[in-house]
Amino acid sequence: MISQHILAPNRHEHVALAVFKDNAEASRCVAREIAALIRERQRQGRRAVLGLATGSTPLGLYAELVRMHREEGLSFANVVTFNLDEYQNLPPGHPQSYHHFMWTHLFAKVDIPAANTHIPDGNAPAADAEESCRRYEQAIAEAGGIDIQILGIGRTGHIGFNEPGSARRSRTRFVTLAPLPRRDAASDFGGEEHTPRQAVSMGVRTILGARRVMLLAWGQHKAPVVRAAVEGEVTPHCPASFLQEHDNALFITDLAAAGELTRHRAPWLLGPLEDQGLEWDARMTRRAIIWLSLRRKKAILKLTNDDYNESGLQDLLRIHGSAYDANLAGFYQMQHTITGWPGGRDPARTRPGDAPSRPLRSTSAAVFPKRILIFSAHPDNAVIGMGGTLCRLVEHGHDVHVACQVSGANAISDEALWRALLFARDTIDAASPGTPPPDFSASALCAAFENTGALPAAPEITRLKALVRRHESMAAARVCGVPLDHLHFLDLPFYHHDADRHRKLADADLRVMRAILDEIRPHQIFATGDLNDPHGTHRLCLNALRDALALCAADKKDWVAGTELWLYRGAWASWGPDEIDMAVPLSPQEVLRRRRAIFRHATQKDTALFAGDDHREFWQRSEDRGRAIADAYNILGLAEYEAIEAFKRYSPEEFLGHAQL
Repeated sequence: MISQHILAPNRHEHVALAVFKDNAEASRCVAREIAALIRERQRQGRRAVLGLATGSTPLGLYAELVRMHREEGLSFANVVTFNLDEYQNLPPGHPQSYHHFMWTHLFAKVDIPAANTHIPDGNAPAADAEESCRRYEQAIAEAGGIDIQILGIGRTGHIGFNEPGSARRSRTRFVTLAPLPRRDAASDFGGEEHTPRQAVSMGVRTILGARRVMLLAWGQHKAPVVRAAVEGEVTPHCPASFLQEHDNALFITDLAAAGELTRHRAPWLLGPLEDQGLEWDARMTRRAIIWLSLRRKKAILKLTNDDYNESGLQDLLRIHGSAYDANLAGFYQMQHTITGWPGGRDPARTRPGDAPSRPLRSTSAAVFPKRILIFSAHPDNAVIGMGGTLCRLVEHGHDVHVACQVSGANAISDEALWRALLFARDTIDAASPGTPPPDFSASALCAAFENTGALPAAPEITRLKALVRRHESMAAARVCGVPLDHLHFLDLPFYHHDADRHRKLADADLRVMRAILDEIRPHQIFATGDLNDPHGTHRLCLNALRDALALCAADKKDWVAGTELWLYRGAWASWGPDEIDMAVPLSPQEVLRRRRAIFRHATQKDTALFAGDDHREFWQRSEDRGRAIADAYNILGLAEYEAIEAFKRYSPEEFLGHAQL
């Protein structure tokens, strides 16, 4: 039950918190709590009233409730539901309406009477809008109030569509959506310009009126806002913080979403580590010393006993004996992450005193040259996150292969394809293999776009967009020196599901991944570790690699034990200094070469279709993050570089046991 996962309170956290190893386990526990309420009310002859949310966060919860209905006989006949919100002027049958969402994922799969389900009316006429909201509030009251309210949390801290600035006293009402939630939803609507601008939502006061509130949050990208809502002050600027005032509110997160809380970020501030089940291992020591260095604005080797004592790090002085020795422990850890030879040093070019393979630690670390397989979730992720390192690996003579896991077709706008089709129309009409169907010739497609401003939603269009991304990848590979026969387009099937939130890995995806692994038998694997992308593709691609690698390990493939996995970031986030296991410095010339490779992905430049809330272009994000990592190393007292590309290491055993991906 959830009670077993509720953490002991501390002075930094102002609301109850339960943290699970992953969202699947958390969803099962929440489902059991709801099932217990439903069954209790059935015994009492009463109704159970649930407040429900939409989006990707509660999908696991709804799937578990459906399973319990089918396999355990859980009946929903006595359940009444009220949803948080709905888009304005979206027909109930629209695939992105919350009516459609709830009937697809829950209502149509259980025995709940249709009359017991309530979703705000986003199609109420303007003259009746206020009265429609009043009737919704009245319906909640007549049902006896909400017993359990399920919430997600947006990256701005919004709950429902209560955006920053929402008043605590607000009730159900029509609202104008803020830019960030609209950008987050853009992938579902085919672009931000097609995303609704208004919605109807329960108010903060309505939500706080529930007898019990459970807020669910999954993933690293939710960590900053979870910290603000749990540890920050109560403020309309973060509407979720109002839950601190509720007597029976509970934040339920996975490990990643709790990662920015003080108990995880700086646990030494809460008391002795051993009292928290933690220890001063090398990683924790490095994290604390980096934290202290940045807090005191001193290089690591300049930290003093007073700095440690005044910042709650007396334990490090006890363990190491002095600030001097503690400083050296942290400094050497950071220094040893730096290498100009990401695939290991060429023995022919090794000089006395060189570390030939550091920071590589696998049994194949000394092998030179290596077979290296670089997975790029989308076609441009590899050059954005590790373009300089990619060029370096090729130049050092390694056998480098790049595998684009998905086509990236969904990230190409109709206008971008139209520009490519214009060229085809005016040269050779080769829009489809063989003789193109009349409706899908370059001329016909150009005419369709020029007349309507959009291209038809058809598999042929997706194939053409994928072809554009493929040719961009070939051009980028040429900049990096990767032979075209070392460029692999995996086209994982999960990517072509109709909607992002329905995507799941299947055996077909794993067969493709396993085949490329068995073909290359890599000594090193690089993969996209940027899990903050708004559509979740990176996470599924990384899970596909993990599951395929597990199959290879189960079959006792001899190459698995000797491989080493390195995760890179760049498009959506960067590794913190305490997380970095390998830092590859780049010269100004290498930064410019990486920029040229990124520019070859022309459809993602200037106005990428799904750029999220970061208005910088991808090449700017890459350069800013690389420069910021280099600046951090400089501040910590290490060498000064133009830029650094950073990687986090996993052995096969560590990666296969890493549940939170």
